[in-house]
Amino acid sequence: MTPLYDVHCHLTSEDFEPDLDQVLRRAREAGVTRMVCVGETAQDNRRVLALADRYDAVLPALGHYPAHLDDAMADETEALVRQHRDQVVAIGEVGIDHWIAADHSVRDRQHAIFSRFVRLALDLDLPLSVHSRSAGRHAVALLQDLGARRVCLHAFDGKARYAREAAEAGYFLSVPPSVTRSTQKRKLVAAVPLERLLLETDAPVLGPDRDQRNEPANLPIAARAIAELKGVDEAEVLAACAANTRALFGPGVG
Repeated sequence: MTPLYDVHCHLTSEDFEPDLDQVLRRAREAGVTRMVCVGETAQDNRRVLALADRYDAVLPALGHYPAHLDDAMADETEALVRQHRDQVVAIGEVGIDHWIAADHSVRDRQHAIFSRFVRLALDLDLPLSVHSRSAGRHAVALLQDLGARRVCLHAFDGKARYAREAAEAGYFLSVPPSVTRSTQKRKLVAAVPLERLLLETDAPVLGPDRDQRNEPANLPIAARAIAELKGVDEAEVLAACAANTRALFGPGVG
């Protein structure tokens, strides 16, 4: 059976505190063998590391969410990444978010912090899990300008032509279960070759039902939607996404 990899989720969310063991059991039953759990703050990154120590299926990624313009926190996250270089599978999530930053001075700070983590990823040869809400073309341009090589653009919400540009640059784009209800995500899947797509849930959000908690067990929903949109067998999607995940993250994903 082809393994399923959830390349971006938030298992440290308080939404999962009551029943995380059951959430991970359901994921396993759905065929999800590995889940990349991303961090958003220095404190969250420590929780990610602790979770990865507890569960073999959880792979840690340490990040700095673009809402935080705190250089001291960014310093702390960088130190954690360097300290745990052999354990972490990616830097993320990091990026820019123009939806929460209308002011250009705030955007400039976001871009500066993001650039710092892009350079760190290059220095340590780690993949990036990139947040780019309402800033897709800006994120892609910045990544290209800095020479980023190993990139997952998670839940990319930009126009299809910018998604295609990212794919042509050699970046991957991960597709959540919300593709079943998002015209934009469906256009993205149509525009990007299967060789550049990954599967994610972004759990506990971006599920097939906006009003219900999302979880990694919903990952096959995204795979089925991609198969439908591409007009191929689901097995082909699963095989391609598994190969793409290993190409981006390396053999450490299992």
